[in-house]
Amino acid sequence: MYGTVARMRMKPGMEAQMREIENENASSTPGFLFTHMYRMDKDANEFFMVVAFTDKDAYHKNAQSPEQHQQYLRYRELLEEEPEWHDGEIIFSAPE
Repeated sequence: MYGTVARMRMKPGMEAQMREIENENASSTPGFLFTHMYRMDKDANEFFMVVAFTDKDAYHKNAQSPEQHQQYLRYRELLEEEPEWHDGEIIFSAPE
């Protein structure tokens, strides 16, 4: 598996719109496995998102697609600043 962990600062009140965007395309994206979104206890506007794909190739095909770029532009409008992206191979997940 392969994916990303993103740290984001969301504008206040934008959580529902974020969920909407996430739900629109996820099920039809080739190789997509899951997204988990965390809202931090210490700061309700700080989020961490974990996204997984079957493999690195599927992840990069999605990341480079025009559809994903359009989704990102919509996403970016909800954020106070650029997200921090941390891509990598998922070497352990439980349960499997």
